Amino acid sequence: MDGGADGSVAVSGDSGPGRRRRVHGMLKLYYGLNEEGKAEEQPESLDPCDINGPHFDPELFLNKLRRECSLAELMDQETCMVKQIRSLDSDMQTLVYENYNKFISATDTIRKMKNDFKKMEDEMDCLSANMAAITEFSARISGTLQDQHTQITKLSGVHTLLRKLQFLFELPARLNKCLELQAYAQAVRSHRRARCVLQQYSHLPSFKGIQDDCHAIMDNLAQELRQKFRDGGSSAKDLSECVELLLQLDEPAEELCDKFLSHARSRLESDLQGLEAEIRPYPSALAVKDASARRLSSSAAAGSPTDTSPKTSTLPSPTSNTDILEFIDRGCNEFVSSLCLVITSYQELFINHAQKGELASKNIPQMANGKLQAFVDDLAARYFSLVERRIQEEKGVADNSLLVRALDRFHRRLQAVAKLLPGSAVPNQGTEIVIRAATERVKQYLSALQSFYMDSLTDVRQALATPRLSVASASVSGGGAHLGGSASGRDAPNSLPELLSSLSASILNQIKSVLASVHLFTAKDITFSNKPYFKGEFCSQGVRESLVVSFIKFVCQSSRQFCESAGDKGGSTPPALLLLLSRLCLDYETSTISYILTLTDEQFLVQHHSPVTPVTTLCAEAREAAQKLLNHYVKVQGLIISQMLRKSVETRDWVNTIEPRNVRAVMKRVVEDTTSIDVQVGLLYEEGVRKAHSSDSSKRTFSVYSSSRQQARYAASYTPSAPMDTNLLSNIHKLFSERIDIFSSVEFNKVSVMTGIIKISLKTFLECVRLRTFGRYGLQQIQVDCHYLQMYLWRFVSDENLVHFLLDEIVGSSAHRCLDPAPMEQSVIEVICERG
Repeated sequence: MDGGADGSVAVSGDSGPGRRRRVHGMLKLYYGLNEEGKAEEQPESLDPCDINGPHFDPELFLNKLRRECSLAELMDQETCMVKQIRSLDSDMQTLVYENYNKFISATDTIRKMKNDFKKMEDEMDCLSANMAAITEFSARISGTLQDQHTQITKLSGVHTLLRKLQFLFELPARLNKCLELQAYAQAVRSHRRARCVLQQYSHLPSFKGIQDDCHAIMDNLAQELRQKFRDGGSSAKDLSECVELLLQLDEPAEELCDKFLSHARSRLESDLQGLEAEIRPYPSALAVKDASARRLSSSAAAGSPTDTSPKTSTLPSPTSNTDILEFIDRGCNEFVSSLCLVITSYQELFINHAQKGELASKNIPQMANGKLQAFVDDLAARYFSLVERRIQEEKGVADNSLLVRALDRFHRRLQAVAKLLPGSAVPNQGTEIVIRAATERVKQYLSALQSFYMDSLTDVRQALATPRLSVASASVSGGGAHLGGSASGRDAPNSLPELLSSLSASILNQIKSVLASVHLFTAKDITFSNKPYFKGEFCSQGVRESLVVSFIKFVCQSSRQFCESAGDKGGSTPPALLLLLSRLCLDYETSTISYILTLTDEQFLVQHHSPVTPVTTLCAEAREAAQKLLNHYVKVQGLIISQMLRKSVETRDWVNTIEPRNVRAVMKRVVEDTTSIDVQVGLLYEEGVRKAHSSDSSKRTFSVYSSSRQQARYAASYTPSAPMDTNLLSNIHKLFSERIDIFSSVEFNKVSVMTGIIKISLKTFLECVRLRTFGRYGLQQIQVDCHYLQMYLWRFVSDENLVHFLLDEIVGSSAHRCLDPAPMEQSVIEVICERG
C-alpha cells in the first residue's frame, strides 16, 4: 500500500496513456501480479503490523504507531494515508469506468452472435429435410433399376469393345491424317495404344492387314523424323520432341547420339579450322639465324648503360593476323559458345529429358553422357592445342596486358563448360594452359632480364675501353698499356662510381618494370588470380624463385665466369670491369637483394608454403662472387705489373751493365700504374685500416746481406765459398720472419687490395732476380730500383714492413747471385732516386 501511495502521488499531475500504464503498474504491484498477469509466488508476511500483509491487525498497528511516533509523525502518517486512500479510490473509479465500457461492448457482441446463430439453426433444419428427401428418392430409383442393371453393364461392355474395334479399323486412316498434318506425336501415341492388341491378334487376317498398314505408315513417319533430325534447323523443343518420338519408335538411342554429335562435330571443326588459319608456321632455321645475327650487331652498337629499355633476346615470332586477345575472343565466341550450345542441346535431348515407360529402363542417360564426355574431350584437346600454339607466338615482353586479358577471358569462358558438364577434365586442362602460359611468360621475362644485364655489361665494357673514359689515367687494357692524359676520375664524363650507379639503377628499374608487368597476372579483376591452385604457387615458385631469385643467381654466376675465363695475362676482361662487378655484388649482398625480395613479397603477397631460397643464402652467394671478383682483380693487376717487371729483368744483361746513373723507366712506370690502380680502387672502396708508419718510411736502406749486421765484413771477404755462409744466415733469418701469403684473399677495402697487388708484383720481381746472375753495377742498379720502389710503394700497403721485407729479399737475392758484390753508398742511392 505504501508503494501504491507513493506512486499515486508521483503521477497525480500526469494524464493520458502514460498515467494509466503507471496506475496499472501500481495495482499489479499492490496485488502481487507479474507482467503476464499472474500472481507472483512470494512468501506471506506474518507480521501483524504489515499493512500490506494478509495478517494485518489494525489495533496492534495503531498501538505501535502511538508508542514509536511523535505527534507530528502521527499527523504526517495520517496525511499520507488519506492521500493514498484518495488516490486508490480515484484509480478504482477509473478502472471501473474502463471495464464498464468493455462490458457494454461485450454484451452487444453476444446479443448479435445469438441472432446469427438462430438464423443458422433454421438453415440447418432446412438442409436436413432436403437430405432426407434426396435419400428417399435415391432408394426408389435403385429399386426400380435393379432388374435392368446387369443388362446395362453388358451393353456398356459391348459398346466399349465396338469403339475399340472401330479405333483399330480407323487407325491407318487416322495415322495418314496425322502424317499429313505433321501431328507426329499424336500418330505415335495412337500407334502405341494399338500396337499390343495388333501384335496379340496378328494371326487373324483382318488384324494382320491393319498391322501391316500401320507398320508401313510408321516407317514413313520415322523416315520423316530422321530427316528432320538430320537437318537440325528446328528449334530445341522440336528436336527434343523428334528424338523422343524416334526413341518411342524403337530407334536405337546410341545411333541417335552418334548422328547428333557427328552433325555438331562438322560445325565445330569448321570453327577450329578458322582458328588454325590464323596461326602461321614457325620461322625456318635460316630466318632464326639471320635474326640472331641482326640482334647481336645491334647490341654491339649500343650506347650508354643507362638505357633502361628492355633488351630481350627474343627470336622473331611469326606475326599473326590478329593479336592474342582477338584470337581468344574468336575462339570463345565461336568454338566455346557453339560447344556449350551443343552440350546444352544434347543434355536436353538425351540426358535431362525425363524417360517414361520402356525408355526409362534402357539407361540411356549414362550411355549418352559417356559419348558426350568423349566428344567434348576430343574437340577441346584440339582447341587447347591451337591456343597453346598461339600463346607460344607471344614472345615479346613489351606489353603483358593483352596476354593476361586473353588468358582471363579464356579461363572465364571455360567455367561455363564446367557448369554444364560437371566432372569434365576440360576446365582443369584449360587451367593448366593458363598456368603454363604464365610460367612461360616468367621465363621470358627472366631471359629478357638476363639479356638486359649482359647488354648493360657490354655497354660498360665499351665505356671502359674508350680512352676518354679512363679513370685517372688508369691502365684498364688487358696488356697493361698506359693510357696517357691528364683527366682525373672526377673530370671523366663517366667515372667508375657513375657507371656503377647507372648500372645498378638500370638493373633495379628493369626488375621493377618486370615485376609490374608480371603483377598483372595477380590483379583482382583476373578470375584465375585468386584461385589457390594458381596464386600461391605462381607468386612463390614462379615470380620469387623462378624470376627474382634466378636472376640474382644469374648475376652472381655470370660475374664469377669473368674470373674463370681469364687467361694467364689477364684475359680479355678489363680489370676495371672486374672491380666494378665486385662492388656491384657487394652492394647486392649488403642491401639490394633484401630490398628486391622484400619488394617482391609485399607486391605479390608471397606466402612461403613451399620451400623458398632464404635471403641469407643469396647474400652469401653474392658475397662469394664479390670476393672472387676482387681476388681476381688483384691477381690480374698484379700480373700486369709483374709482366713489366719480368720483361725488364729478363731482357737486360745484368753482368755487363753500366754503372747506374738514374732509376730505370720501368720502375717509374710501376709506380705510376700502382698510383692509377690506387685511385681506381679508391673510387669504389673505402680506405681501410693501416698500421702506424714510421717517420722514415721512405728513407729506409737495404743491406746487401739482410741476414747479417756486419755487411762490410762479408762484402770485403766475398769469395766463391762465401755463398754457403751467407745463404745459411739468410735462411736462419727467414725462419724468424713472418710468413707472407702472396695470393691470400683480400678484404673489401682499398688498402687490402693494393697490398695484394704489390705482394704479387714484388714476389714476381724476387723470383725473376733469383734466376739471373749479376755483376757489380747490376747489383747497384737493383739497389737503386728497390730504394725508388720503397720511396713510393710503402704508402699503398697496410704494413710498410711487408714492402721493406720483400725489397730486402730482392736486394739480398741479387747480392747472392752477384759475381762482384760491391754495394753502392746509401747517400749516392738517395741522390739518384731523388733526381729520378
